[in-house]
Amino acid sequence: MAFSSSDPRQLSIHDFTYHLPPERIAPEPLPNRDQSRLLLYQAGTISDRYFYEVPALLPADSLLVFNDTKVVRARLFARRPTGGIVELFCLEPVAPHRAIEPAMQQTGSCVWKCLVGNGKRWKTGAVTLEFEAAGQAAVLTAERVEQGEGYALIRFSWEPAALPFAEVLRGAGHLPLPPYLNRTDTAADAVRYQTVYATHEGAVAAPTAGLHFSDAVLAELGSRSVAAAHVTLHVGAGTFQPVKAASMEGHPMHGEPISVTAATLRQLLNHLPQPIIAVGTTSLRTLESLYWLGARLLQESQTEPSWHVSQWQPYQDQPAVTAADAFTALLRHLEERNSATLHATTQLLIAPGYQFRVIRGLITNFHQPESTLLLLVAALLGPDWRRVYDHALAHNYRFLSYGDSSLLLP
Repeated sequence: MAFSSSDPRQLSIHDFTYHLPPERIAPEPLPNRDQSRLLLYQAGTISDRYFYEVPALLPADSLLVFNDTKVVRARLFARRPTGGIVELFCLEPVAPHRAIEPAMQQTGSCVWKCLVGNGKRWKTGAVTLEFEAAGQAAVLTAERVEQGEGYALIRFSWEPAALPFAEVLRGAGHLPLPPYLNRTDTAADAVRYQTVYATHEGAVAAPTAGLHFSDAVLAELGSRSVAAAHVTLHVGAGTFQPVKAASMEGHPMHGEPISVTAATLRQLLNHLPQPIIAVGTTSLRTLESLYWLGARLLQESQTEPSWHVSQWQPYQDQPAVTAADAFTALLRHLEERNSATLHATTQLLIAPGYQFRVIRGLITNFHQPESTLLLLVAALLGPDWRRVYDHALAHNYRFLSYGDSSLLLP
């Protein structure tokens, strides 16, 4: 299949790097969410602000789109019969449900795809973990049912069996903090590694751009007539996956589930052509994925299309379809089936050469060198991404998940 002239497959990730001193990585959040610094990039001009100023800095008549996923306590430390500890990192459900919402409500037993730490010493048999849930003693048992390449399928069972798996993780698990923090989670992280609007459990990493929003900032958005919409993308562990390939053609983008209600689609459609601003890269990838889902729906005639956006789809197709056309097609499809929510998956890779179809701006933290998240910023800002990062480094901004923020308005 032919690719467009702006083909990112031959990009080298080494062209998207910078030196990040370890001391610039924020190990903890600031005492108050909205006191973080904010780098404002507006039509090529950079200025230093604070996050609580965001409501006044947004373009008039903006719609802010938030990712309302909630981080689950996906790290489990179970004990072998001989006394050793095995770490199980729950990545995604396998059986009896593959969709995250029903999987979290499953009772009795389930199978998940997991990363296994200290697994070489765990040859056979079950490992167990005692915990407390809903004020009562409980026990979780884990057995390896299949060993894959770099992962294992783990069957979990628990007593009391009536507990949903979400309650099991709340009682037995730990928050999966980013690996570069090199520490275990604390009671403070249980609050600060979630957004104040987190609703739908299923992420194994926080949508960190949203961590800066306090209730006060959200209230001021409303008072300034800045509209808000919510989508759901359950952030996977692949968000920390390093790019090891010489070119992006050799890097498999991780897939993640997205959910968007018909009401939100209608809100997006009605807001056009006023500016839509994404809160975080996950919200941005969800919004742009909606465009590609709708465009394909208009191009293909099958009754039930594939609800998946592949890594390279935007670079294979250049449809003459507007965002309004795409959202209208999705809404019509849902209404014809009397469905309230669109469920899909996305592997969308946004890199230089990408043509943005929906968003006009982005709120985001400062990302790791040589990451797909940095590629996304470079796609939005062009060569100016280096100016932004050089400025942030020169002016003592804090980096990565618990670091400072930026409002990017090209």
